[in-house]
Amino acid sequence: MATTIARRRLALYALFFIPGVGIASWVTRTPAVRNLLEASTAEMGLVLFGLSVGSMLGILCSGALVARFGARPVIAVGTLALIISLPTIGLGGALSLKLLVAAGLFLFGAGMGGGEIAMNVEGADVEKAIGRPFLPALHGYFSLGTVVGAVAGIVFTATEFSVVWHLVIIGVLTLFLFLLAMRAIPDGTGRVPRRERRGEVARSGPSLWKDSRLLLIGVIVLAMALAEGTANDWLPLVMVDGHGFDPALGSTVYAAFAASMTVGRFVGGRIIERVGRAKVLAGSAVFGAVGLALVAFVDDQVVAAAAVVFWGLGASLGFPVALSAAGNSGPDSAARVSLVATVGYVAFLVGPPVLGFLGEEYGLRGALVVPLVFVAASSFLALRAVDARDTKNADGAADADDSNNSDAVTSR
Repeated sequence: MATTIARRRLALYALFFIPGVGIASWVTRTPAVRNLLEASTAEMGLVLFGLSVGSMLGILCSGALVARFGARPVIAVGTLALIISLPTIGLGGALSLKLLVAAGLFLFGAGMGGGEIAMNVEGADVEKAIGRPFLPALHGYFSLGTVVGAVAGIVFTATEFSVVWHLVIIGVLTLFLFLLAMRAIPDGTGRVPRRERRGEVARSGPSLWKDSRLLLIGVIVLAMALAEGTANDWLPLVMVDGHGFDPALGSTVYAAFAASMTVGRFVGGRIIERVGRAKVLAGSAVFGAVGLALVAFVDDQVVAAAAVVFWGLGASLGFPVALSAAGNSGPDSAARVSLVATVGYVAFLVGPPVLGFLGEEYGLRGALVVPLVFVAASSFLALRAVDARDTKNADGAADADDSNNSDAVTSR
């Protein structure tokens, strides 16, 4: 039993690591791809729209597919789509084909959006089996993947290495990791019998939209997803076009953002246990807003680079903590998390093109006002949307559960 659970945990760490490496590999080469495509800021926004549409499609379809087929095939198809997308994007850039790059990004978004939901279902099952928190660490490995991918991207950018070969190399390495990891993922996790699927939709579908507290949490998720997604889509270009960094230094700043996200997610669990979800959400939003404001309004390279750390720390916990709060906001936890995650992914759908068009008119730094307003507002919404008493009870239960299960987990 211990060996099986340990292998599943390692496999899920690897599977979360893969999209992190993938997204960072793409982001660090966005200036190079933009130059190969000879695309304007607005045109890049349309190219990035492929990523947004793919992400939304993946997130909308994933829940139903997991319920019908189980998590394993959805993880497999989603991760393979993501891996294949990387050389497709590189080839599109080399051939100066905007549609091919957009198609590659669509494939990336669909694979990542669909695969992430399924991986979280698998991770939640492991968490239940071991009796202690596990999902925060999974998101930490995604962020760790972004750091590794960003460092590789910096090296390849500084040496002017071919974008095509860079993304092909990442695709091959992640394919090897994927094949090893999938051996430890069991069949059937998350699968729901047909009758139960129909009953679940009938019970929980419409009523959740009437839950004002859940909708407030959805707005917070949207804001924090917009903060994270803005960095993933535009941060290197903001630094290059808005603050005068060269492409290699722009990628370095993105690596600092990714490192901040990683640190925040690995240490965030302890902070939540001490102060609760509501204060963590509010504090994360304040950190994110400060970082965004400094990058947008202060015309200084040192300040901009330092502000990215605040931006990363603020974005690191907002999304996963808000999802956790949604799951604890009432009955039908899985349906609540799915709904709020879908609302949050609207940010990935509308964010890139909107910021692209605004960036064309006002500059990319001026466009950052949009995520700044949403993130600042979410700092106030957090204290209303998340009940501090519920958080303390949940944390206490978790602590008690960890204590009661620690010996059993060790014996496995």
